[in-house]
Amino acid sequence: MTQPPIFLHDFQSQPAKHHSGQGAILEWIAAAHAQAEITLQKPATDEERETITRKFRKLVLRFGCSTDRISSRNAFLDDFTHTDWDRMRIFQLNEFPSGKPCGERSRFFREVSGLAFDQFYSEAAEPPPVLIHVTCTGYVSPSGAQRLVAKRDWGRFTEVFHAYHMGCYASMPAIRMAAGFVERGKTQVDIVHTELCTLHMDPTQHLPEQLVVQTLFADGVIRYSASRLGEGSLTRQGLELLATQEEIAPGTEDAMSWMVSDFGMLMALSRKVPDHIRAHLGPFLDRLAATAGMTSAQLCEKALFAIHPGGPRIIDEIAEHLGLRPEQVQASNTVLSNYGNMSSATLPHVWKAMLEDAAVPPGTSIVSMAFGPGLTIAGALLRKSG
Repeated sequence: MTQPPIFLHDFQSQPAKHHSGQGAILEWIAAAHAQAEITLQKPATDEERETITRKFRKLVLRFGCSTDRISSRNAFLDDFTHTDWDRMRIFQLNEFPSGKPCGERSRFFREVSGLAFDQFYSEAAEPPPVLIHVTCTGYVSPSGAQRLVAKRDWGRFTEVFHAYHMGCYASMPAIRMAAGFVERGKTQVDIVHTELCTLHMDPTQHLPEQLVVQTLFADGVIRYSASRLGEGSLTRQGLELLATQEEIAPGTEDAMSWMVSDFGMLMALSRKVPDHIRAHLGPFLDRLAATAGMTSAQLCEKALFAIHPGGPRIIDEIAEHLGLRPEQVQASNTVLSNYGNMSSATLPHVWKAMLEDAAVPPGTSIVSMAFGPGLTIAGALLRKSG
């Protein structure tokens, strides 16, 4: 007997505490870089301090992600709403030019991720058979997922798993893990992403690539489920999982990195990342399409593309390389504009937007692609139902 297909469904996101325009964020980051350097240099006069301030404002506005592609971003930390450095939780830059060390940042991550799980699962909620926690921006043990299960006394009913430190493409391994559990008989697997990217800024890092990272990444929290919706599933809204593919492109291991430093996670992002993706994307898409009995030409003609927006250039390069029309990548561009790059939580936000968009009819094929350290190229082929 053929088993019903596996679907991703019931997407729920939590808005971050602060939603700010990108223009205001660029000004804050410029002020932070200036204050960090003032603390380090200890200039004697107001004129010297003003020179430093002008210098870093110019640098941030030159190399940072502009407001024409990112209109706003989210953050949970109150620090980003003011420049009273004495009142900062993390970025008390008049005393700690890099911000406070990893310990304080980890404590904040524990608070926010724990609250996120509590809000997703009320005391009256049914325990999911499997709960997967995905993040690359904070590590505490027990995790927010484990604390939730202990607090709700779900330990006999819910197994907890962690998908950590994979970066922006982590939603792909997470849905493969979830599909594996469903194939083995679990009735439902919940996936929760808690990404606090903004927590890891170091204002003493002034290189252009760091300014790009600091003005691109944002915070995002989202959950969704994987299950066989059973008979009548086409009347319910979801994304049918048709195929997955993941590969590490040879000779690209230095293109992207994400490692723990003294002052949070330090990301390195080469300008060559779009070039590497373009060089390997065509054969990768051929193999993904073949897994579902399709061709890449068919997908490029008719499917929508949920591309992880590592940055505006990533979306543009892929669309140009594959000959995609603007409407085929619209959801990715919209999520990038409204929220910024939320690491692993970004692609689930794109999926959610497509599910909620009445202009995307049931039966639409969706090619999902994401990229991360390795350089890893990950993809999934989905189909909208409901």
